[in-house]
Amino acid sequence: MSTDLVTVPSGATMKGAAGQMLHNDVGSVIVLNNETPAGIVTEMDALRVGYAANRPFESVPVRKVMSRPLITIEPTKTARTAIGRMHKNNIKKLPVVSGFDLVGILTMTDIVQNHGKLLNEARNLESGHGRRDPDEWRGGD
Repeated sequence: MSTDLVTVPSGATMKGAAGQMLHNDVGSVIVLNNETPAGIVTEMDALRVGYAANRPFESVPVRKVMSRPLITIEPTKTARTAIGRMHKNNIKKLPVVSGFDLVGILTMTDIVQNHGKLLNEARNLESGHGRRDPDEWRGGD
């Protein structure tokens, strides 16, 4: 996951959200309502509103465009769980939250770029290389 998060307040316009995405070279912004994650606006959302709204971006509030409820995952969950949640909800960006605090975002790009590492970890777990000796759990003699 990436911890370099780009956010906008719920009172922002699509011009502000698009500007943040362009300036930070990211594909989404998290919308905050009183510092709490409330939704997400993606590049696709910007394309849709640009095509369908027939209004300038500065007149379109992000709260009207953002996807909600915000689908999230906890930092303690596995990559497999995250991928399943993304697939089930047909999303490519999954904010990571601890309680009500936004701590990162996991994207399909992150998963693809780290695919090899994830496979190696899975193989190590299956082969037992990632397991601890049961004597260690008891304190060993």
